Amino acid sequence: MASPLPVRNGVNATRLRLPSEGPWETALEYILDRFDHVDPEGIGERFDRGEVVALGGEVLTRSTPLGEHTFVWYYRELPIEERLPVELSVLHRDDHLLVVDKPHFLPTTPGGMYVAESALVRLRVELGLPDLIPMHRLDRMTAGILMFSIDPGTRGAYQLLFENRRITKEYRAVAPVRPELRLDVEPLDVRSRIVKSRTYLLAQEVEGPPNTLTTVSLIDRRGDLGLYRLQPHTGKTHQLRLHMASLGLGIINDPFYPVLHPQAPDDYGRPLQLLAHSIAFTDPLDGSDRRFTSGLTLAEFT
Repeated sequence: MASPLPVRNGVNATRLRLPSEGPWETALEYILDRFDHVDPEGIGERFDRGEVVALGGEVLTRSTPLGEHTFVWYYRELPIEERLPVELSVLHRDDHLLVVDKPHFLPTTPGGMYVAESALVRLRVELGLPDLIPMHRLDRMTAGILMFSIDPGTRGAYQLLFENRRITKEYRAVAPVRPELRLDVEPLDVRSRIVKSRTYLLAQEVEGPPNTLTTVSLIDRRGDLGLYRLQPHTGKTHQLRLHMASLGLGIINDPFYPVLHPQAPDDYGRPLQLLAHSIAFTDPLDGSDRRFTSGLTLAEFT
């Protein structure tokens, strides 16, 4: 359902579903009741400025009856955010795709306390690309290759690559070495069933048919630390971090796995040692082989 309001300051308008009936005579009354913690006069002023609109672009007024529209869009009032001390690097840009190196600590998309301080909003604003959409996501704590669609007309072709698992991804991670696993001799396929609840911070491995697969190999070693190649064949939340922890190879500086640490401010000197190293695919538009490799490194192995 396309928003009738354009992107503003890099952020999409918010959609709200209105009830068809209830004790409210107008849409404004319902919104004031639902968002009773927000300044009511400020909400009314948004109606006066024509910033609350319906699907067809019709502007709602203070007197628009409840039930006249099912969905409305409006712009959120965003808090002022302190800029995170990390920067994005553009690796590739053409008419269809944008590929960047995302730093640690920067989320891919708006969420929670981070809106303007997300890769998506930063890039939309800095590059003047309001239609930019991420083709996949990286955890906030994970750095590396992140690919965006620029052109809505060709976006579907690239989305199908991800949906049909025709994308090859490689990650790098720094973790302890367990010589008995012999991961420097032969890669290990790790399979398990992972579930992630919206009400619980961590992903969990549970009994049942596997729904994840990661190939793990050790490609370098310095003392007790190893540099690992991780090849995910599925894409569950926290899959790589959980699979490494399950092998007794918790990724360095991981605050979640294998042990959940108390919440603390970001320590920019100790980023999670996990990097989306490369992404490769056959371009659906011209059939060419595409491969993008991160220019970032992991601090614990440089």
